[in-house]
Amino acid sequence: MKIKNGLQTGTALMLLLMGMLPAAITHADTTDTSLPVYLNGHPLSFETPPVIEDGYSLVPLRAIFEAEGAKVAWDDNTRTVTATKNDIVFTYRIGDMTAYKNKDQLDMPIAGKIIDGSTMIPLRLISETLGNIVKWHEYSRSITISSANEYETKIEYGVNLRDTPNTSGQVLRMIPKSENIHVIREVDANWLEVQTKDKTIGFLSAASQYTDYASVASADKKADDLLAFGAKFLGTPYEFGAESGQTKTFDCSSFVQYVFKQALSIDLPRVSYNQALKGTEVPLDELRKGDVLFFDARGLDIGHVGIYAGDGRILHTYSKEQGVHYEDFTDKWKKRFATARRMF
Repeated sequence: MKIKNGLQTGTALMLLLMGMLPAAITHADTTDTSLPVYLNGHPLSFETPPVIEDGYSLVPLRAIFEAEGAKVAWDDNTRTVTATKNDIVFTYRIGDMTAYKNKDQLDMPIAGKIIDGSTMIPLRLISETLGNIVKWHEYSRSITISSANEYETKIEYGVNLRDTPNTSGQVLRMIPKSENIHVIREVDANWLEVQTKDKTIGFLSAASQYTDYASVASADKKADDLLAFGAKFLGTPYEFGAESGQTKTFDCSSFVQYVFKQALSIDLPRVSYNQALKGTEVPLDELRKGDVLFFDARGLDIGHVGIYAGDGRILHTYSKEQGVHYEDFTDKWKKRFATARRMF
């Protein structure tokens, strides 16, 4: 379902879109805040407009990268900023016409600078670094920004993907039965804005015969309830072989068993390899919140389990230092991935 982001993320990424606007718009009124903007389906507002120079938008690097979960460091001696997120390291020295994403050189259309104490760099560069999709909708003079990488909704009957939410809109292509898409938002009772796996953003009919969106929406609510309940135990100590039904300590499978039972009244077996026999199997590229992830551990094909929390994160426990915690679903875990099961 829709990926939820905090207000700070929305405000920062509002600036990110401005460099993607048609030139006529960016030059027409650089302080206009009435332009409808949607980040992962949520309408945004912003307080400070970007700075336009030579037709390019300069935006504050720190605000955008930190909103995306990156750590930002500034070296005053070299006037260099470094942003780190997972395996991405972005570096830029003020005044240069190049930046670096890891070892790859990124050419800049205009040099960054410091304005009012903020490091400002061209917006398109940030967008490319973060990998977001930005779509300008001419029919409504609005912008969609999507950072989705999950495709949770299945096409039940072939349906046209259009460039506007009406039957007179241009058909981008026919989406066939069984293809998975991501629903960005409900435009109205009749139309959905969606993203396809080939990174195309468009609109399709919200009629129930075309997709399983209604059932996914119900599942999304259950997933939110499940994860909200599980998050109450963040930091609870890890203990291998922890007793079932108590909350002083958990191991990976007793935690999953407990939260499914208490939050959703779903009974699961005590150990992970038996839990993996329940539900239905889900491929990695069709994961949605609330799916249960299983991994090899301790020489076993299935020896660890966690709950997929959406946005590329896992809620689980295995560490005495961290206890129950969220963790990024990185390559470290994908190499150990065994299967995913959908329990509701």
